[in-house]
Parts: sequence; C-alpha cells; structure tokens
Amino acid sequence: MARESAPTLHGVAADRRARVEDVHELALGLPHVTVVHGARGNPVYQVGGKSFVFFRTPRPDAVDAATGERLPDVIVFWVESEADKRALVQDEAAPFFTTPHFDGHHSVLVQGSRLGEITRQELAELVQEAWLAQASARRRAAWLAANPTTPFLESDEEDGDRRTGQED
Repeated sequence: MARESAPTLHGVAADRRARVEDVHELALGLPHVTVVHGARGNPVYQVGGKSFVFFRTPRPDAVDAATGERLPDVIVFWVESEADKRALVQDEAAPFFTTPHFDGHHSVLVQGSRLGEITRQELAELVQEAWLAQASARRRAAWLAANPTTPFLESDEEDGDRRTGQED
C-alpha cells in the first residue's frame, strides 16, 4: 500500500478516516466479487472462489495485550507478497499486525476499531491490492487495463516503463 504519494482513486474520498462499513462497500465495488459467510456469519469476500478480505472470528492467536481477551473485530486482507506484508506490519504508524498463525501467509490483520488510523483512500488501496493478489491473471489484467490511473501501476525509475507487479 503506497502511503505517501498514491493518487486519489476515482470516487474515493481521501480526506476522511476509514470505517468498517467502507471495507464492505469497497470490496463489493470490485468486479466478480461474491460474499460467503463463515460458520458464525462473518463475511468473507471472494473473487473467483479465493478469499481476499474476511472478517475473522475471535481466535486465541489475536488477543488484547492488556486484557488477554480475544480480539472480536479482526479483519484479514491478502497482500501480494511477504515483502508487502512486512512493509505494512513493520510500519509503526500503521495499525496492521500479524500473528504466528499467519506466518508464511500473504496477509495482514487489522482491528476494525483501528481502521480510523488510516484514510478511506488508504483502505481502498488495501482492498484493491487484496483483490488483485487473489484475482486470476485474466481478471487482474482486465481490471488494470480499465483502471490505468490507479496506484498499482508504478513508474520504473530506471527505464520509465509502467509495471503492474506481474512477471513479464
């Protein structure tokens, strides 16, 4: 998630804090998304049968440090790579975390109650990046072609080419 210089996504207000409702709206706004519900009714957003955002039920690996109580509002977002995960988790200004349960898994966690620490714009990037990480190559290419001004296309400083993070 490019936190400093990403352009504003079309139709996404960058000047307000993110809310849990925004996760639902942004995920449903992407193409080919279905929602399934876990055993406890928690929403799981999928593209092509692959989860990209889900609301996790309280688990013993994600607990409040002060009380030891299981966190009731953890949201999981897929990321493209382990490097992306590390960048988000190691950013002390960001609310993202992980647990040993997610070691080796390309995802980050955030408490819904802490989403207000990022902007709606930043959340939109995170949701879209999660979708891109799980979408098929065909769907990803079609979406990127239709959305050429999103922050997912970066300039390669050496040769000026645009890249999508996909292998050539």
